Amino acid sequence: MTSTQEPLTRTALVIPVFNRRETTLQALRSLRKVRTDGLDVRIFVVDDGSTDGTAEAIKNDFPDVRLEFGDGTLHYAAGTNRGIEAAMKWGADLVVAMNDDSIFHEDFLIKLVETSKRFERSIVGASLLLWDNPHLTFQIAPTWSSVNGGWIFPQNKPIFSFPSEPYQVECIVGNCVLFPAAAIEENGLMDETNFPTGWGDVQYTMRMKKAGWNLIVDPSSKVWCEPNTYPAPLHTLPFSERVRILCRDRRHPANLGRQFKALWHSAPSRTSAVIAFAFYVGSLGLKAVNIIPLATRTTQIRSNSAT
Repeated sequence: MTSTQEPLTRTALVIPVFNRRETTLQALRSLRKVRTDGLDVRIFVVDDGSTDGTAEAIKNDFPDVRLEFGDGTLHYAAGTNRGIEAAMKWGADLVVAMNDDSIFHEDFLIKLVETSKRFERSIVGASLLLWDNPHLTFQIAPTWSSVNGGWIFPQNKPIFSFPSEPYQVECIVGNCVLFPAAAIEENGLMDETNFPTGWGDVQYTMRMKKAGWNLIVDPSSKVWCEPNTYPAPLHTLPFSERVRILCRDRRHPANLGRQFKALWHSAPSRTSAVIAFAFYVGSLGLKAVNIIPLATRTTQIRSNSAT
């Protein structure tokens, strides 16, 4: 009598990288220790033209990693997209998009997969923690508030302040998130045209939510992340520099055009996007004349730090 064995679930880990050799190698060393019971795991690293020896080091130390290459123009969204495309060609059942500035718990992947299978039509994010304060969370469960200028990204909340079981959220950021292949086939890739360097992950998960996919965070899937760095507050800069950033510097997180586009494509509705943008602009004006202090604004100016 022969036993029937369940086929392994093809699971792709997609990591866009650029000139962070030691950070990237640290992440890959962490992934070496991850449990893969019942999974056929392949790692796809997209090196966007690194000049610090990242690709060479990966080839030497991690020969099983599949390397894809860019010329320095891919940035976060396109780099992730090229990795997803390679994963789908391989025949992945599940794709986990992640950043390289992360350290992964040995059970993080098993927990993501279990939760994905437990909840129908679900996109599952890991529980993100700060690696310098490992009990504090990092951008978990953003919430929308039009009167606060859009998305509020919680910072430095203790992990025990969140539910202990998987829970639904309004939005998931892209530091470590699992997408079933069906969700990718249905919704396509990240919008690399409008969001090459930031907000592409938020817009992507919101697009899937609007298409009927559930957004879930699994608190038992733990990933420790490098804290974000933010640009200098606008009110501390000379007036001419503020004008340049707000009106002309499309890559700066505070740029008005970039902010409007991000809100327009990621808000729960177009009406709420317009209202949020109006409050955002109004808050900038009030801060400029020191009517409200910077600390009262809860919405974070956000950009993805992957590449």
